[in-house]
Amino acid sequence: MAVNPLSPNPLIPATSGLPPLLDAQGLAKLFPVSHRSFWQPRRFVHAVDDVSLALPPGESLGLAGESGCGKTTLGKMLVKLVEPTRGQVRVRKPQTGPGADPFWSLAGLKGRELKAFRRQVQMVLQDPYESLNPRRTIYDTVAEPLSVQGLGSALDRLDRVRRMLEQAGLTPAGNYLFRYPHELSGGQRQRVAIARALVVGPSFVVADEPTSMLDVSSRTAIMNLMLRLAQELGITYLYITHDLAVARYMCQRVAVMYLGKIVEVADTEELLSQPQHPYTQALLSAVPVPDPAYRRQPVALLGEATQPVDPPARCRFYDRCPLRVDQCRDSPHPPLEAKAGAGHLVACYRV
Repeated sequence: MAVNPLSPNPLIPATSGLPPLLDAQGLAKLFPVSHRSFWQPRRFVHAVDDVSLALPPGESLGLAGESGCGKTTLGKMLVKLVEPTRGQVRVRKPQTGPGADPFWSLAGLKGRELKAFRRQVQMVLQDPYESLNPRRTIYDTVAEPLSVQGLGSALDRLDRVRRMLEQAGLTPAGNYLFRYPHELSGGQRQRVAIARALVVGPSFVVADEPTSMLDVSSRTAIMNLMLRLAQELGITYLYITHDLAVARYMCQRVAVMYLGKIVEVADTEELLSQPQHPYTQALLSAVPVPDPAYRRQPVALLGEATQPVDPPARCRFYDRCPLRVDQCRDSPHPPLEAKAGAGHLVACYRV
């Protein structure tokens, strides 16, 4: 198993022999919710707490978990839309000269370096009805990244936008260039959002539940589109979802997140067939099975979810865990460790 060369003990090692495209270590994001005198923060929502991951080029990692567990916040930190409270993110540059640092460090990134970084890293947002400006035509929306990056002449941009719209399945592109978002369906809007993200040729894309707002038929078409574009353009995805069936279709590996912590990581088929963490088992037990004769054994969870505001140092899943013992209460949150073979990491004292 390959080990991320940027850290001696990565919590989520890359499973490819290639050096990582993205390396994040110890990421945390705390949002203040109350204040002392003189407006000094006192209490915090621990949206993301000590998360590390490494992604090799060409791999798609699914980030799964219930709403509010910190998935979107983590994705936004990786693309520098949210600044982390702690930790660092490093992204490999497309090319560097001899002796130059081959990675961008997102801390303090600005100026030309930030502009170059934006070209390599993009994000597809969840809601196509909110992520597109209703006052801008489809051409203006997709061409804006090219204009910001200073790429090509006006005719070059028009040609690039046409080709990108056709790659995104909006054909013939001429029928869409000067229409407005309200004239398109939800699936068509999401194709425009994908075209906008990919028009500058990024190597890494965070896809934040891009199909959750769409009907079933559109979901399949959008997922197939993203898989095809990843193969054609060599894109690495972090695919955020709460639907494990979608993660199975889209991703080679899956990381399960609970209350700001990653609790299990494995190859997709292994995680779905042999889940180790009780939270992952509970997630899988809630997935509907299209067979009325099949009865899946439910996982009985206890109590209620721990509050994300200044949670105790113990295991985050303690309040709901059916396997909990005194060690889980008295010890810090367990680290991710290989418990079921190389590459299958679990954060649980009882596994």
